[in-house]
Formats: sequence, C-alpha cells, structure tokens
Amino acid sequence: MPKVLLIRLFLLLLLALPALAQTPADTARLRRHLVALTTTPQPRNYQHLASLNQAADYITAELAAAGGRPTAQAYEVQGQTYRNVLASFGPETGARLVIGAHYDVCGEQPGADDNGTGVAALLELARLLGQQPALPYRIDLVAYTLEEPPFFRTPQMGSYVHAKSLHEAGVPVRGMVALEMLGYYDDRRGSQDYPFGPLKWVYGSRGNYVTVAQKLGNGRFGRTFARRYKTAATLPVKRFKAPAWMPGIDFSDHLNYWHFGYPAVLLTDTAFYRNKHYHQPTDTLARLDMRRLALAVDALLAVVLHD
Repeated sequence: MPKVLLIRLFLLLLLALPALAQTPADTARLRRHLVALTTTPQPRNYQHLASLNQAADYITAELAAAGGRPTAQAYEVQGQTYRNVLASFGPETGARLVIGAHYDVCGEQPGADDNGTGVAALLELARLLGQQPALPYRIDLVAYTLEEPPFFRTPQMGSYVHAKSLHEAGVPVRGMVALEMLGYYDDRRGSQDYPFGPLKWVYGSRGNYVTVAQKLGNGRFGRTFARRYKTAATLPVKRFKAPAWMPGIDFSDHLNYWHFGYPAVLLTDTAFYRNKHYHQPTDTLARLDMRRLALAVDALLAVVLHD
C-alpha cells in the first residue's frame, strides 16, 4: 500500500477514535443534572423545603421528558410535606425492579457526589430506558427525600415510605438497587479505606472502582446483579458481601427494602471510605469524574436490559 494511503488511513482512524470511545450515557447531560441539583438557592435539605421542592420539580420534569410515567408520593413529617418522585418504564403489570437514589443533602453543602451523582445517574438511566423499543419487565425509578440525618434509619425516610407502600400493596418486586455516590475516583495508592483494615489487602488501596455491596443471605437477586454488573462494566468493579452489621453495608436507602423482605443491593463509589469531602462544603462538581460516572451508568443499563 502506498505510503500516502497509509497516512490517510491512520488519520481516519484517529478521527474515528472519539466516536468509538463514546458511551451510551452522556457526560454532558450528567453534568447538567449535577449543576441543576447543586445550584438551588439553598442546599436541598429538609430545612430548606423550597430548594428541596425545586430539585424534586427538576427530577419530575426530566423523568417525564425521558418517557417515564411520573408520579409523586407525598407524606408529612413534622408538619411539612415532603415527596418522593417516581417514574415507571415498561409494562404496567408484573414484578418490577426498583432503582432509587435520594436527592436530599446533609446540612449546608452542595452534595455533588452525595447524592447528586446518584440522582444524575438515575435521570440518565431514565433517558436511556426511554429510548428502548421495549422493556422485558417493569422498572420503577425513584428519587427519595429525607435519606439524610436526622431522618436516617427512621420511618420518615422516603425509601422507607416507598418500600412500606409496596409491601402493603403486595407488589411483586424482583429486587432493588440503591445508587449512592458514583462520581468520585482516585487512582493513587492509599486513597481507599475500608470498615475493616485487612480488607485493603483483598480489594486494593486505590479508590478507582465501583462497588456492588450486599448483605449475606440477600438471595439470588444480589448475586446475579453483581455478576452481571461486573461483566458489563468497563471500569473496575468490586463485589462486596458482608453481614448487615458491618459498618457501611447498609448506609443508604436499600436498608429499608431489606426491612420489608425485598432483596436489595448498593451501587456506590464507597462514599466516605474514599471521598473525604463527604458531608462537607467541598463536595463539589469540580471533584467528580464524569467519564467514570457515565461508565457506571452504562453497566447499569446493560444489566437492566438483561432479562
């Protein structure tokens, strides 16, 4: 082949690389969601109901634009009305998969990773689900309110309210996935901590992976989800199974589905075991990795579409 043709072929390959590297999840959209969530007039916590409602309105509009069937689940706490935002995709009937992320923050901080990234992932997943010609089963996406203190581990958590409503209605649930902090990564040695020190020798000391965490005895759903997620992902994934009493294993909304007997897993960047800006004013968008957040969403989509 003449040298000039080789050069042209090489240049064409270089031009094609960005397109080949594109993922289904859109980093620009993820960033836009995070900007909307972190720039409310006041932090989106239970004391600033107007900002919490602004976030809920944004989430509702995005879920509707994605093609979901949005509804609100309102309930009263201390004389104020708070709401979960729900949207269903796929068939109206049959057992459903619940995927959720809380949209409130702890205290006076922007909560970009906690839990802006979980909500952004939820909204981008909604957009991708809306593009599917058909879904094999019903998928309910839920944005929860009041996950953070002082309501954590109380019946006032939005996820408790939702899980209880499913249980009381006798709704068949395939399983639940909690999206809790998915955007912070650190490739340096020693950047990853664990609830039990020796785990570092098993899972490594670099905070460059996503974890699928589940409790022992969580059933087939957890095992299958973790295996499929790890197979689908193009970023490192660690599967972590431990007793429910181990610190960190139940630190999100999935704990309330366990309470009502539903299998549930946690998908996370490990929160404060890696991100030292957790619950701090420094938990900002500038510290997050949009590319790896998109990759985490891509793998989730692949698992969801696998019947």
